[in-house]
Amino acid sequence: MKISTVLDHIDNGLMALPEFQRGYVWNRDQVRGLFSSLYKRHPVGGLLVWATESKGASHRGDGQLASGVVKLLLDGQQRMTSLYGVIRGKPPLFFDGNSQVFTGLHFHLESEAFEFYQPITMRDDPLWVDVTALMKAGQAGLGKMVSSLSAKPEHASRLADYIGRLSTLLGISDVDLHIEEVTGADKSLDVVVDIFNKVNSGGTKLSKGDLALAKICADWPDARAVMKKKLAEWEKEGFDFNLDWLLRSINTTLTGEAKFLYLHDKSADEVQGALKRATRHIETSINMISGRLGLDHSRVFFGRFAVPVMVRYLDQKGTALDEAERDKLLFWFAQAGMWGRYSGSTESYLDKDLEALEGADGGLDRLLEQLRLWHGGLRVEPDHFTGWSKGARFYPVLYMLTRMGGAKDWGTGLPLKANLLGKMNRLEVHHIFPKSKLYKSGRYGRSQINAVANFCFLTKDTNLDITDRAPAEYFPEVEKKHPGALASQWIPLDKSLWTIENYDAFLEARKELLASEANRRFAELLHGDDRWVHQPATAVKVAVPKVIGGIVSEEEELEIIALNKWISSLGLPEGEVSYDLADEETGAQKAIFDLAWPNGLQPGLSQPVAVLLNEGEETIALANAAGYRCFRSSADFKQYVKREILSHAA
Repeated sequence: MKISTVLDHIDNGLMALPEFQRGYVWNRDQVRGLFSSLYKRHPVGGLLVWATESKGASHRGDGQLASGVVKLLLDGQQRMTSLYGVIRGKPPLFFDGNSQVFTGLHFHLESEAFEFYQPITMRDDPLWVDVTALMKAGQAGLGKMVSSLSAKPEHASRLADYIGRLSTLLGISDVDLHIEEVTGADKSLDVVVDIFNKVNSGGTKLSKGDLALAKICADWPDARAVMKKKLAEWEKEGFDFNLDWLLRSINTTLTGEAKFLYLHDKSADEVQGALKRATRHIETSINMISGRLGLDHSRVFFGRFAVPVMVRYLDQKGTALDEAERDKLLFWFAQAGMWGRYSGSTESYLDKDLEALEGADGGLDRLLEQLRLWHGGLRVEPDHFTGWSKGARFYPVLYMLTRMGGAKDWGTGLPLKANLLGKMNRLEVHHIFPKSKLYKSGRYGRSQINAVANFCFLTKDTNLDITDRAPAEYFPEVEKKHPGALASQWIPLDKSLWTIENYDAFLEARKELLASEANRRFAELLHGDDRWVHQPATAVKVAVPKVIGGIVSEEEELEIIALNKWISSLGLPEGEVSYDLADEETGAQKAIFDLAWPNGLQPGLSQPVAVLLNEGEETIALANAAGYRCFRSSADFKQYVKREILSHAA
C-alpha cells in the first residue's frame, strides 16, 4: 500500500492506533534517517496491523473510526507518525509526544542531506527545501520551485539534477509499504498484545501494567488521559509518580491484590469508582506523610510503593483515622521505606503486606509484626546513619527528623517546619564540615566527606551566608545568636569535635544523637505502644551493610540532571537519579547508582544501564554483576545512546 494511501486511511478513520500503544518516542535523528532511507528507496520495513471491527476497537486519540473493519497499527507507529507529521505538516489525531521532533525537516538539493531547520545556515540558501511545504504543495510546489531555481544563473547547470532530486523526494509518498494483518475471531486483546510484544521492533514492550491499562481502556477509552491528568496535578505539587504506581493503588483498592491480572475482569464502572476512591486515599496519604512526617517532595518520599498498601487500609476503614491510628500507619510507612521493604521484589512484598490486612486478625499490628520479622528489628542504631550521599536510605530520615521536630535554621533561629514560605526559605542540604576543607586536609575520602551525618538542612539564605566556613568558626556565632539552634540539629556541643582533626569523632557523636532522636520520634508515633521499638537487654546488634556509590557533589548532581534533560529531549525515558540497588530478598541497600535505567533505555529491548560518575572499581564490578552496562562519563554514555539506541530502527 502506498504511503499516501496509508495517510488517507488515517485521516478517514480506517487506520488508527490501539489504546495499549505507548506514545511517540522517536527523535530527530531517527526521523532524518527514515526520510533518508525512503529517499534512497532503501527498505524501511513493513507494517503490522490488527484488522478488527470498529465497534469494539479501543483506539487512541479523538479521531472517529470508520464503520466496519478498521486496522490498528501494531508495528510501525513511529514510522507512520513521522511520515504523517512531515508530509501533512501536523501530527495525527492519535499523537502523544513531542511534535518538534518532526517539525522543520529540510532537504539540500546539492548534498542530498536531510537536516532540521537552522536559520543561520539555511535562511539565504535556496538549495535547502522545506520538505513539508513541498509535500503539501505537490506537483504545483515542484513547478514553482523549478521556476525559482531556473531564474538563478548559478543553478542553471545543475537544474536537471535538482529537478530529478525534487521528484524523487516528492515520490516518497508513492513508496509502497508491505502490510501484514492480524485478523480472526480468535485474536483477543491478550493474543494481540502478545503478538505486539514479540514483533514490535523498536518501541517499548508492554509491561503487566500496560496490559492492564489496555484492557481498562477497551471499556473506558478516556482512562489513560484521566489518570495522566491526576498524575500531572501531583507533579505540580512536587510528587512525581507514574501510571504503574497509580494502577497499583487502583488495584489494591478494588481487589486487595497487587498483581495486575486481578484487574482484567473488572468493568469500566468498577475501575472508575476505584480510581476515585484510590485518588482520595492517595491524597489523604500524601497529606499525612508530608504534614506529619514532613516528607514533602519526591526527592525524600522514600518507600512510595507502601502507599498502595496505605490506600487499601484506608479504603477498608471507610472513616477518618484517629490520631493514634494515623501515626501508627505513618510509623509503618517510614519504617518500610527506611529498611527498603519495596526496593527488591516489589510485587511479592506488596502481596504479603496486603494479605496482612485481611481477615479477622488482619490490620496494622499484623503488618508491623511482619515487617519486624522480615527486617529483624525496627530500632535505629547509630551505624544506620553511616551511609553517604543523597541516595542513602537515611538521607530522607534526616530530612524527616528536621521537619518533624524542633530543628531550627542557623541563620534565622526559626523552626524548619514544612510550612515555610518563600523561595529563599526552601530547605537545602548543607555540609556541616565544608567539603573543600575536608578534601584539602587530605585525611578523608569522599564517603566520609559526604556522610549523612555531615548533612543538615538549612534555608537557602543561611546556606549561602555560611558558605565554606569551618564549624569552629561559625558554630560559636550561631550559638550566640540563636541559643539551642545547634543542639536542635543534633550537633555535639563538645567544642573539641568542631575541628577538622576530630571530624571522625564528630561523625560518631552525631550519629548517636541522630539515632536517639529517630527512636524518640518513632516512639512518639506509637503513642506509648513501644513494643515495636523496644530493645531487649539481650538484643543482638544488627550489622549494617556497606553501601557504595552515589552522587557526592553539586557538580555531579548538575551533570546528572543535564543528562536526564538530554535524554528526555531525544524522546527517551529519563533515568532514576540515585537509584537504589537492593538485595532482592532482604531489601538491604547494596549500592547507589548516580543515574540508572534498570529496565534499559528501551525496556525489554536493551540491557540495564547505569551512569556512574567518578566511581571506583568496586561500584563498577557490583553494577556489572547485576547486569548493568556502565558508563563513567557523560560523553561515553551519549556516544552509546547515539550509536546503539538512536540507530536502532523503531
